[in-house]
Amino acid sequence: MTRAAKATDLDGLDFAKGGGLLPAIVQHADTGAVLMLGYMNREALQATLGRRRVVFFSRGRQRLWEKGETSGHSLDLEGVAPDCDGDTLLVTARPRGPVCHRGAASCFGAVPRAVPGRIDFLATLEEVIAERGAARPAGSYTAALLASGCKRVAQKVGEEGLEVALAAAGGSDAEVIEEVSDLL
Repeated sequence: MTRAAKATDLDGLDFAKGGGLLPAIVQHADTGAVLMLGYMNREALQATLGRRRVVFFSRGRQRLWEKGETSGHSLDLEGVAPDCDGDTLLVTARPRGPVCHRGAASCFGAVPRAVPGRIDFLATLEEVIAERGAARPAGSYTAALLASGCKRVAQKVGEEGLEVALAAAGGSDAEVIEEVSDLL
């Protein structure tokens, strides 16, 4: 099932095997990291496809539950793919903040990258910044900078970018690495 999935595509899924529910593994669309496991009934899957936000069936509450409905940390849908047997779904999504109810990026803790060696660390960095912005931990420079407003953040990025340019123009490799690290 892709972005253009239709309700008729649901007919090939085996909802009966799991008592009307399919396990739905949620994977980060950019990094490939496994974020969480939820369950979808037919109605939750239809709602997910229609809203373009991930909706589960809550086994505890016995109702549909849109991820982030209370926290605001929703999952923007990228795609849905059934497994070979049609009894499990792989949901690719982009999180808007921490996925785990405990404030972590993943319900599985620190998970290794699906494809190491790429620049997907930027997506992870974006998640860390979002977490710090949402949680505002004491002593976090990032949280303090975000709290100071967009103009101050832009000023800081500009300052660090200038330092990278100056190091690249006349500094050593070590200086460039240090300044790029500060910028990121």
